[in-house]
Amino acid sequence: MKQEVSIVDVAREAGVSIATVSNVVNGKGRVSTKTIQKVRKVIDELGYTPNLPARNLKTKRTDLIGVVVPTMKPGRLQDNPFYWDLLAGVEEGARDRSFHIILTGIDEATETFSFVKERRLDGLIVVGTNEGSQAVQRVTGLGVPAVFIDSYLKDSGLYQVNLDDRQGSYRATSYLIEQGHRRIALLIGDIPMERIAYYGVLHERWLGYRDALEEAGIPYDPRLMIKLPTSLAGGYKAADQLVELPDVTAIFSFSDVSAMGVLKGLKEKNKSVPGEYSVIGFDNLFMSEYTSPSLTTVSQNIIEKGHAAVRMLLNQIDGVPLSERRIVLPAGLVVRETTGPGPHQSSE
Repeated sequence: MKQEVSIVDVAREAGVSIATVSNVVNGKGRVSTKTIQKVRKVIDELGYTPNLPARNLKTKRTDLIGVVVPTMKPGRLQDNPFYWDLLAGVEEGARDRSFHIILTGIDEATETFSFVKERRLDGLIVVGTNEGSQAVQRVTGLGVPAVFIDSYLKDSGLYQVNLDDRQGSYRATSYLIEQGHRRIALLIGDIPMERIAYYGVLHERWLGYRDALEEAGIPYDPRLMIKLPTSLAGGYKAADQLVELPDVTAIFSFSDVSAMGVLKGLKEKNKSVPGEYSVIGFDNLFMSEYTSPSLTTVSQNIIEKGHAAVRMLLNQIDGVPLSERRIVLPAGLVVRETTGPGPHQSSE
């Protein structure tokens, strides 16, 4: 049986101390670039793999972080590619610092987070929880570093990464109004409108929609709120409701994936886009450019959102002082083929 290569073997072959090899492996200490390259070359040649259990006993760390998505609806993760991109960003950032991630979906009302202690996780990234959620209280009570993404929590002591959702929604709605649309339906998600303030991201986007209407002197009409799940199927069903709304010429979906469902539903009803209806999504998913017609959408850098969250978390774990606890990333508008001029409106 081949003898396992040890850190001593690497140090001897590279002609450096064991401490230097340890610093190179862990990315710590002051080591010259030339020495780092030499040590890494020897590590590759000898096939050395660090003894993680031994290192973890010494550092009292597992180099594991959890990514938590509160959801009571099975399939939410696979239904929306937004989460794929977000997880890719988190994984890339974690891998660069030699951390690994564990993904889990939870029911906010019942989850005890016992898995955090059982797996000895070094920290948590929580995606899309909301003010007043029991999950927030339980996470903060764990005593482990945590970052909340897309959560809009009021506690200024919590570490958060958000998008400027309100501005993004305002820009999308304003663009439709500039194109001559006055009756703009909103595909908002499967939520009760009387509790919209509880849903941080959706609430901010709804406020941006209302900001644009108010600025243009267009009355808000609650009958234009289409409440269906954020999924391809939800968007597809939304087309049935859309065509029944009088004088509506545009629809703004709070997700690209739902907007794609709308496009399919309208096509099957022989409704032209953007001739009869303009459609805007939100997220600028990679496939939004490849729909037919290509989807106009509010853009956000989802990968960077994941990078920002994992940097913030790992700096907490490493004890690095952070100058800010809340990061707000910008939102833009990408105009493609699903939007066009609204019909001529006679003055009332």
